[in-house]
Amino acid sequence: MTGTDTRPAEVSTAAALGVFGRYLTLWVAVAIVVGVALGQWFPQIPETLSRYEYANVSIPVAILIWAMIFPMMVQVDFGAVLGVRREPRGLIVTTVVNWLIKPFTMFAIAWMFFMVIFAPFIEEQLARDYLAGAILLGAAPCTAMVFVWSLLTRGDPAYTLVQVALNDLIMLVAFAPIVVFLLGISDIAVPWDTVALSVLLYIVIPLAAGYLTRRVLLARRGQTWFNDVFIRRIGVVTPTGLILTLVLLFAFQGEVILDNPLHIALIAVPLTIQTVLIFAIAYRWMRAWRIRHAVAAPGALIGASNFFELAVAAAIALFGLQSGAALATVVGVLVEVPLMLALVRYANRTRDRFDIAVDVAAA
Repeated sequence: MTGTDTRPAEVSTAAALGVFGRYLTLWVAVAIVVGVALGQWFPQIPETLSRYEYANVSIPVAILIWAMIFPMMVQVDFGAVLGVRREPRGLIVTTVVNWLIKPFTMFAIAWMFFMVIFAPFIEEQLARDYLAGAILLGAAPCTAMVFVWSLLTRGDPAYTLVQVALNDLIMLVAFAPIVVFLLGISDIAVPWDTVALSVLLYIVIPLAAGYLTRRVLLARRGQTWFNDVFIRRIGVVTPTGLILTLVLLFAFQGEVILDNPLHIALIAVPLTIQTVLIFAIAYRWMRAWRIRHAVAAPGALIGASNFFELAVAAAIALFGLQSGAALATVVGVLVEVPLMLALVRYANRTRDRFDIAVDVAAA
């Protein structure tokens, strides 16, 4: 690099993540303990809540999941997708990795571990449930936390927004077919209408509501008020909804966890390998294409992390609160933050390799 470095100073992890994000793994662990205790000591609570269902959808859980997802969707500016002509190669890498590579590597890795390597430790039907949860995670690239990872790696915020917006648009049409296909070849039967209902409930409706809310509030109050007041006020809704959902889920999962405590660690193994692999593929591809680091780092982290709120929602809708699939998606929440922070640190340490590559290409 030549000349004066005018890039913004490194943002501290604590400031970017906030209290909830910084201790997300701890909150999930607390939710496990509280949920299991609730299910064991007050079984009438989950039993009563389980009665409030419509079309096999738990109404209390649906409300909590909408609370998780809506604040993320309202932040997505789909108008930014019009900027795809700027540096299109970064979008090509992100899109190919997210939708043509990630779901299938997740399936392959999870199948190998759950159905072969861990076969002596996990009963076959439960292993298939865990495989289903992994598939749901693999088919849902991250949406919200990417903005945090982008900030921590000095990413280009405008380009990150384009990557996320395009990813959400693709998710509308690609999530259900990929999930049905991979579950089908795993001998896990899920009716198309059930998957379609989960997509409608947890993608289409929150996305539409977020888009309309954003349009109305920007027109009436302006961009500054929207960013500085509204977004800050609803910021607490997502973590509250997530933790309450996890507590309820573990209230139903108590017996499974108490009977199989080792399974938490076993589920984490393929999820960790998948995360590192996908990051490596996208990150190295972007470096080979001489894409600048401010685009490459957030783009690689989009595929490496998961839209775990959607995965949890879909697992509950498709397989139920007491399913192994739901448990597997929650383990994804448990391992994601510390693992992603490690990848953020790696991306920051290797920033100069991208700067050199871009300078050489421009010379």
